[in-house]
Amino acid sequence: MNKTLLPIRLLFITLCAAAGWLVCYTVSDWDTLRIRASFIGLAIGGLVVLVDIMLKGFSLRGLSAVTFGLAVGSVIAFMLHISPMLADGDPQIIFLVRLGLFLICPYLAIVIALRGKDEFNLVIPYVRFVPHDVEVPVIVLDVRALIDGRIVRVCKTGFLGSAVVVPRFVINELQVTADSSDPHLQARGRRGLDALGELRKIKDLDLRIHESELTKKADIDAKLVFLAQSMRAKLLTANYSLTKLAEFNGVVCLSMTDLGKALRPELVPGEVLDVELVKPGKEEGQAIGYLDEHAMVVVNRGRPYIGQVVAVQVISVLPSSAGKMVFAQLVEE
Repeated sequence: MNKTLLPIRLLFITLCAAAGWLVCYTVSDWDTLRIRASFIGLAIGGLVVLVDIMLKGFSLRGLSAVTFGLAVGSVIAFMLHISPMLADGDPQIIFLVRLGLFLICPYLAIVIALRGKDEFNLVIPYVRFVPHDVEVPVIVLDVRALIDGRIVRVCKTGFLGSAVVVPRFVINELQVTADSSDPHLQARGRRGLDALGELRKIKDLDLRIHESELTKKADIDAKLVFLAQSMRAKLLTANYSLTKLAEFNGVVCLSMTDLGKALRPELVPGEVLDVELVKPGKEEGQAIGYLDEHAMVVVNRGRPYIGQVVAVQVISVLPSSAGKMVFAQLVEE
């Protein structure tokens, strides 16, 4: 973007200097002031470019909020201007009061609109190629849901029939994490960005990026809950504390952990499974294997078959803090 804007800015400054030179041809008395006029045009062009650089972080959403605030402030100032309170009195004082109203009211309205531009965006949404008059179920993703990665597999199956919204501050948080000097955090951030890229490639998925800013990093959970409330959306996360915060504020929260537990098949004694034995167990002759849902399978007399996939029959299933523990025996027995 900067490489494209640089020649445009230089061309604009040059045209301003040339305009100052050409203006002298319209007034005969200014023939001797051409160089000075060119410098004035050059200074004006440089000032405009400087203002442009200072407005680098000013988005279209901010411009719309400023326009809305300016309009509301002007209307309020005009209503006070024509009110009976300023009908009689010293003309000079009335003039100063009206001038102050037209300066103060728009300023305050603009500041309020900029501070609440997220709410403003929800009240007056941007025109998009998605009809806003149709109510579409919406799910807001947080950082943990993207880092977890399972949301990609869920979306690819087509079971998720809702529009998926990723706030801009969530993407920024992933980028900061991916650029971290800590290798562990860096890997987590890159995995989240990869998951976002995979979501973009799913054709039938309605993925939307919500342009929302974050003033303080500590407010990320509160901002997610606020967005979900404002958009009447559900919040999808793998963060336990965020789940409790959402429930406290009356926001429906979808937990990836609860979804994983719900999809685990129910095992009953007598069922036959194929399990790869990976390590020896605590008791003599036992071997340990794992199912796809991370349930641990303890196979009696399976130690000679470590490293192989064997058929086992379920003897019993016991709940544990890490999930379920399945006791089984070899089918040959």
